[in-house]
Amino acid sequence: MFTIEYAEGVAEDLAAMRPFDRSQLLDRMEEQLTQQPTTLTRNKKILAGLTPPWEHEPPVWELRVGEFRVFYDVDETQQRVTVRAVWRKRPHDTTEEIL
Repeated sequence: MFTIEYAEGVAEDLAAMRPFDRSQLLDRMEEQLTQQPTTLTRNKKILAGLTPPWEHEPPVWELRVGEFRVFYDVDETQQRVTVRAVWRKRPHDTTEEIL
């Protein structure tokens, strides 16, 4: 089982959300990132070729939760997921545009 850590700034990202959205995001992160954070699914993918504006350990992953995107990386040896950012993605934006 993986533990989830939050990078500096993620608490502010979450605090700025509506309570319902925040609850939904935290539940989905717990469900998706503690068991198999590196398994590709319809809602989880590697961001190949993108360099995010924050410190990270390649590869960077994206978890889609409704209109929000959770960006994270995984340390398999430490069994740790580090959530780097949680941002809203409008319907017509691309991931590249919100980074």
